[in-house]
Amino acid sequence: MLPSAPPSSRSVVGVADDLFAALRGESQVLPRADSVVLVVIDGLGAISLRGHAGHARALTSGMAKKDVAQSVFPSTTAAALTSIVTGVWPGEHGLVGYRVLDPSRDVLVNQLSGWETDGIDPLTWQAAPTIFERAARGGHASFAVGFAGYAHSGFTKATLRGAEFVAATTARARIEAAYELAQTHPGSLVYCYLPEVDKAGHKHGIASAEWVAALEDVDAALSTRVPPGVGVVVTSDHGMVDVAPNRQVVLEETHLEGIRHVGGEPRMLHVYLEPEADAAAVTARWRADLEGVADVVTRDEAVHAGLFGPTVTEAASSRIGDVLAIARGTWAVYDGTAADQRGRGMVGQHGALTPEERQVPVIRLGAFSR
Repeated sequence: MLPSAPPSSRSVVGVADDLFAALRGESQVLPRADSVVLVVIDGLGAISLRGHAGHARALTSGMAKKDVAQSVFPSTTAAALTSIVTGVWPGEHGLVGYRVLDPSRDVLVNQLSGWETDGIDPLTWQAAPTIFERAARGGHASFAVGFAGYAHSGFTKATLRGAEFVAATTARARIEAAYELAQTHPGSLVYCYLPEVDKAGHKHGIASAEWVAALEDVDAALSTRVPPGVGVVVTSDHGMVDVAPNRQVVLEETHLEGIRHVGGEPRMLHVYLEPEADAAAVTARWRADLEGVADVVTRDEAVHAGLFGPTVTEAASSRIGDVLAIARGTWAVYDGTAADQRGRGMVGQHGALTPEERQVPVIRLGAFSR
């Protein structure tokens, strides 16, 4: 039995649509606002935020118990950020993991940073309309505030198209720019991306002083006064867990018989089989090899369980592994035969189904404050 969210749980999939509806005075959960700002703090889970409330007073002072939502599966940036800004599940937008198979070329592609190097067309690979494109059709200006280096990336073209990109360096500068845009462009939708907490977590772990410092910096930025009439929602794409060295399981050649590609990431592997492989035998072997470490399911089982959302398109299905290995607890599973082993150095990780990874905050500020 895979862990699952209660059917009534709020999802990050609907957050942007709630904001857009608030501009029209039609939201069921938010009051009307003159302009709206969506702040995404990458990698900040609700559980870790509450556990460090003393270091995040601006964020947690008005945070109610119900101010949480469930991220999508896999709980990874490419899948979850795309769901936030398109309002659809990974099974529809097709970004179903960190590294997945491009079946037309039989190669793995990186859906976060490999758009140019791996030859992915952002306009066709991710075809779902963004909230910014929908805003433009409704006559609303939209902006995306982030690092200058992200302005022309393939991932930006896939997920932020329709928004005018505005660059700012520090977290405070990005928040201030977002608030100013919202104030000076009534009726606008502004997206602001803060990756600092995620970066610190990957490198140092969420139990580190560096992670706490990054959280404090972001919290200080969000203590900035919200202009009158501007509604702000602060959320995240996923949380993370710390993986100790003794929780790293390394798969060698004997484990990989019949396997053509291993994609995904260490806490959620997409396993693609050789055409002649016995799928049932491989699945049974992986379940035995990873007993107590990961839940091993087939593509059909994952789709039937609704892990990728209520609808899975043919394109999305073709990118999902024949077998999935979803890490339990604080384990991570690595392909020991891969040339690139840099991922073995990451402390904070995500991608699986634990509450620490899937529960994210949804905090209301400004005109949306209770």
